[in-house]
Amino acid sequence: MIFAGQSRDQLRSVWLTAWQKFARRELLTPLESQLVALIQWHPEYHGWLEQGDRALGSTAATDNPFLHLSLHLALREQQSTDRPAGIRALLEHLANRLGDQHAAEHRAMELLGQIIWEAQRSGQPPDESRYCDALRKL
Repeated sequence: MIFAGQSRDQLRSVWLTAWQKFARRELLTPLESQLVALIQWHPEYHGWLEQGDRALGSTAATDNPFLHLSLHLALREQQSTDRPAGIRALLEHLANRLGDQHAAEHRAMELLGQIIWEAQRSGQPPDESRYCDALRKL
């Protein structure tokens, strides 16, 4: 995994650094380019990220930009690897049905967040089949 073994602050710093490099028009790594593309979808976070290191301490549970953006990234990773099996087609179908990739990701992110929360709570791996079944129902 790209982010395995990193602390919360280190993970958040990756997002912040990507945005700062973008703002300074510096060369971005492929991962930083992905992060910036996701941030660009969310102009409501731009000013917040421009706070620099002060943005790293955000603890808001209701609107945590780092969590929100990371869920977007997780969906993109799931699509690129088609894991769980069949998720690429499910997410493409949802985006086509809604006619909006961003809205489709937000709907799927709600399910992904719920599945992750349940897995953490139970101490079990995420239930991939339940996740895919729920995506089919959207």
